[in-house]
Amino acid sequence: MTTVLCVPQWQGSGADAAPRLAAGARRTAELVPADALVTVPVLDAAGEPDAGVRALDVLVENLRLTRKALDGIDDVVITVGGDCGVDLAPIAAARARYGDRLTLLWFDAHPDLYLPHTVPSGAFHAMVLRTLLGEGAAPLTPEQPLAPEQVIIAGLRAGAEVEREYLGRGRVRTYGVEDLEGVLDGLTGPVYVHIDLDVLDPAAFGSICYPEPDGVAPQRLIDLVSRLDDVVGAAITEHAPPDLDNDGEAEVIRRLAAALPL
Repeated sequence: MTTVLCVPQWQGSGADAAPRLAAGARRTAELVPADALVTVPVLDAAGEPDAGVRALDVLVENLRLTRKALDGIDDVVITVGGDCGVDLAPIAAARARYGDRLTLLWFDAHPDLYLPHTVPSGAFHAMVLRTLLGEGAAPLTPEQPLAPEQVIIAGLRAGAEVEREYLGRGRVRTYGVEDLEGVLDGLTGPVYVHIDLDVLDPAAFGSICYPEPDGVAPQRLIDLVSRLDDVVGAAITEHAPPDLDNDGEAEVIRRLAAALPL
């Protein structure tokens, strides 16, 4: 049994188009095949900055609401967002359940490894992975952080100096677009799959807030995802459609979700 957890949070993004992420989350939820749908009643307020994080008060409350929703679900969960911050609670829950055996496969054009106070906008979606690794704003940092060795970033083609410095330590495995299929080498489960849609080439999928050129072709990502084993949870995030009538992009999401071997 599979449940879609829809988290229409947008406050983690610093983009002008960030409010589109709420509609994008609901649209994505319609496209993902599942046995049940649970929508988290997240706040719609803009929130206030604190500790170097934009809208920290709203993000903390949305995290509480997401945890509460997860507590009532016994199925395998596909989380849809919303900004990448919607995946904090589901990944933390998977870490608590599977411990050091868990691998987080993070498909994203960006590493999301900023520290608080290092992002001029304070946008939390640029800090999500660093927070899951135990270095983030205290109210958002999980009790059991991931170890760097548990993380694989795939489709990477951007990043700031603070992020490159962290990656330069060599403990987080990274793959770009050219060597994307390398993520399968030696990959063992349980695996949690996080997909930020900006990993895709914006020429093929443009309904995102932070496009990076020369991304992954949709069919290539679909084929790769279908080859994964022992997937215990997944998320599809950062869908920001200017309208809801793009059938081609809807089909990409539908096929990508259907390829997840859950």
